[in-house]
Parts: sequence; C-alpha cells; structure tokens
Amino acid sequence: MTTADDDQDDRWCMAVRLLGRVEKQLDEALQHGHGLPLSDYRAMCALSRPDSGPSLRMGELADRIGLKESTVTRLVGRLEARGLAERATASGDRRAVAATITPAGRRRYAEATPTYRTALGEALDTARANIYLADLAAWVLTGESAIDDPAVAIRRNT
Repeated sequence: MTTADDDQDDRWCMAVRLLGRVEKQLDEALQHGHGLPLSDYRAMCALSRPDSGPSLRMGELADRIGLKESTVTRLVGRLEARGLAERATASGDRRAVAATITPAGRRRYAEATPTYRTALGEALDTARANIYLADLAAWVLTGESAIDDPAVAIRRNT
C-alpha cells in the first residue's frame, strides 16, 4: 500500500476544492434557472444516456452519479413524484428495483442542459485563473494539460 505524502495530499485537496466550487456553481445555476437540484440533474443525465439502456438498477445509478444507493432510492422517489422518472422491478431480478427516465424527465433534462453547460464552462474558466487549479481545469475543458500554456507557465514562475 502506498501512503500519500504532503504534496499529494495538498494536490488532492485542490482537486476537491475545484470540484466543490464547480458543483456549487452548477447547483445554484440549476436551482435558479430550473428549480432542479444538481443531484436530480445528474440522475436524469445518467438515466438518459444511450449506454444506460431502458433503465438502471439503483446500485448502477448510484455508481454513475457518485451517491449511496439509499440516497439514490430517495432521489428517484422525488423524481417519480414529479413525473420525471419511474421505478419498476428490474428485468431478470424481481427483487431489484430499476429507474427509467420519463418523457417529461427527458424534456426537463434537455431544457436544463444548456444552463448546466454554461455554468460548467464559466466555473472552469474561473478556475483556470487560479494557479493551483489551472491545470486540472484546463484538462477538464480541453482534455489536455495546461502546463504547455505560456500564460499558465508565467503565472507559475512568478
């Protein structure tokens, strides 16, 4: 087993800070623009993906959106109460429960996606101005490191 050192711990804390900042901005934008919590949006996103098939078991959905299965069960219950998702017995296992996005859920997800993507872009652009978050933000934006970006190199060397 490898034990992290102080520098790795610091870098991890910076990554968590970026994630927290971005998620806060995303949640605020979705709540303000659509009355939709970020966790609800993420669940609808996972349920609407082509690779999800017609439905996802609660455990699969939990894995995809990074929440506990019990939390996802309550989340899907809230979506179901608003007509955005449905629960049913999972195919092949009558003991398991699966969730499916409804047509209304697909519409709501499609309506909220431009807001989500605008907020994500703005949050990542803001993070690129922070010397400690710039490389991670650049990687999310472009899939490439910012280390070769002269503007980032100048900020790091000053």
